[in-house]
Amino acid sequence: MTDIENLVLEDLRHIRGALDHVRDDIRELKPRIGNLENQYASMSNRLDRMDLRIEHIERRLGLQDA
Repeated sequence: MTDIENLVLEDLRHIRGALDHVRDDIRELKPRIGNLENQYASMSNRLDRMDLRIEHIERRLGLQDA
């Protein structure tokens, strides 16, 4: 019985170690994903402003209906 218990404990330790690695990876990825979200939001805002500027230019050149 103790051999089986030792095998189970060994497997549980292995699983715990693997979970620790996954937890560390997630901890590392969270700030990186946050940075990507911020960059995306910034780029999206810039593109929205650029779109408004292009519409304004097109209206002034008579290329678009008012």
